[in-house]
Amino acid sequence: MTPQRPRMYYTAVFLHVSFKAIKHSMAGKASDGLPCWLDSKMLMMLCGDLKACRDQAATRDGVHQSLEVACIECDALLARCPGGLDSTLCHCHLDAILEALQDAIDALTTVAEPADTSLWRNASRYFLQDWKRHS
Repeated sequence: MTPQRPRMYYTAVFLHVSFKAIKHSMAGKASDGLPCWLDSKMLMMLCGDLKACRDQAATRDGVHQSLEVACIECDALLARCPGGLDSTLCHCHLDAILEALQDAIDALTTVAEPADTSLWRNASRYFLQDWKRHS
């Protein structure tokens, strides 16, 4: 992890990749009218991780809002899963989750200005040089 990207970023990327894999491997075809049979235990685990990530983002409005949308969609999907909705609706929920996660990732990618530590760095460098000079 780089200091420019918070841990939330990597969690959001993991969740995005996981939900994308679910969409491509388990959700059936978007045009099917057949029931969608997702692994609800895995979906519950991912939803828990998604909610934890949302809670960590409480101080970052744009990120928190995007993750909240993803949580709402995930809860709606879980409420009717497994077998309670057709593949078309399943894909709609998964697309909404993926879009919200991508928005959160995009918001986390924009690096905030780091705190001005130059004063502290200069002071510590000065003290270190002074210490070396007197040693």
